[in-house]
Amino acid sequence: MTLSMLQSEARVITAGTAVLAEALTRQAVPHLAVDWRPPLAGTAPALAKVLADPRREQANATAVGRMTSSRPRLTGVRPAAEVLGLPPRTFLHAGPPIDWERASGPMRGALIGAALFEGLAADAAEAERLLVSGGVTLDSCHHHRAVGPMAGVVSPSMWMFEVTDEEHGGTAYCSLNEGLGKVLRYGAYGPEVVERLRWMGEVLGPVLAAALALSGPVDLRSLIAQALQMGDELHNRNRAATSLFVREIAPAIVDASPRYASEVLRFVNGNDHFFLNAGMAAGKVSADAARDVPGSSMVVAMARNGTDFGIQVSGLGDRWFTGPAGVPDGLYLGAYGPQDANPDIGDSTITETGGLGGFAMAAAPAIVRFVGGDVSDAITATRSMYEITLAEHPAYQIPGLGFRGTPTGIDVTLVARTGVLPVVNTGIAGRVAGTGQVGAGLVSPPAEAFAAALAALADE
Repeated sequence: MTLSMLQSEARVITAGTAVLAEALTRQAVPHLAVDWRPPLAGTAPALAKVLADPRREQANATAVGRMTSSRPRLTGVRPAAEVLGLPPRTFLHAGPPIDWERASGPMRGALIGAALFEGLAADAAEAERLLVSGGVTLDSCHHHRAVGPMAGVVSPSMWMFEVTDEEHGGTAYCSLNEGLGKVLRYGAYGPEVVERLRWMGEVLGPVLAAALALSGPVDLRSLIAQALQMGDELHNRNRAATSLFVREIAPAIVDASPRYASEVLRFVNGNDHFFLNAGMAAGKVSADAARDVPGSSMVVAMARNGTDFGIQVSGLGDRWFTGPAGVPDGLYLGAYGPQDANPDIGDSTITETGGLGGFAMAAAPAIVRFVGGDVSDAITATRSMYEITLAEHPAYQIPGLGFRGTPTGIDVTLVARTGVLPVVNTGIAGRVAGTGQVGAGLVSPPAEAFAAALAALADE
């Protein structure tokens, strides 16, 4: 301690728990409270090693630069068997790889529904016997340049949005949105579900494909940017984005298929979530552009299969780092309650991976009534995400925050240092196969997934 310090007025800085700061406040002692938290338990040695990696700063700048400069465009609608090369009896699903034995209720329900849709079984019991016996090969959507909402089950006869990255040249796919209520993605598999899937394959997909062939590609980056400024966060609220999409594509639908135009437009216009799947493919192609940068600690995928929550990191290839999926905290439909909820499920967290969804809650005050909470909670959620991300998206901006870009590019080192976990807003599937959606809410990923990824980076 120097003499000058003894002669000048003391200045107090507090950190950690608020006890000292509160005591100083009561005594009218000026102080500065620093919002500091210890790193996630057990991560300190790995964190120190990764932070010392001389490649990390430039690698992360490259990765997040690729993600934010991506220019996703909707370029086609095509059958999964054609674009993904899916052979018969091969189904894709959301989240990290999983088998029938560990699959949750909604995942099993969706797989049963896909077997019925493909004509592999006459009823649910026969479909379940087929799946139990290993008669269908399962794999993760993410392993095939695809994403799927909720259960995310994709079978060869389903039609997919095709999204191309104009800047980096990648391509990604997502199934078409079925609407709300009893739908396959929430694990329902009744006759009305299968009948709707057949109509989507025979009418909706071909009409959208023909319309896009007439209109040319749809600029999804521009559409998402507009929707954010109209009150969407692009995960649980897609009302503005769907409206913009309908306005963009409707004339071409009428020109391409006068016979089915009214039928298709009524279906799309009657589903406020129709744009979600195209937006997810846009998120996937943007995140894939940031993959495989050696030394980068940026997350390029977050996904759940209803049992596990997994992440992938740019500098670690296609490895999954997982932990148990949590149960969302939110609002329930009708007489459903928390006892009916399945743990978190779906690839739709690709929106949060790219700086939308829970990361853009401040742009969508209307969504807080759907997932629980109030407007100040939404603003707080978005602001907290700037603590764990590498950049602000130059195109995706939030009017309520002075047109600040959405927080983009989750860094596992920042998650470990702060203990702040990504905010995810999501639908809630019923835990019993065949139930469908029971609510919507917020959920946090398991911290151990980020700790495991950090340890792997330290071993690189």
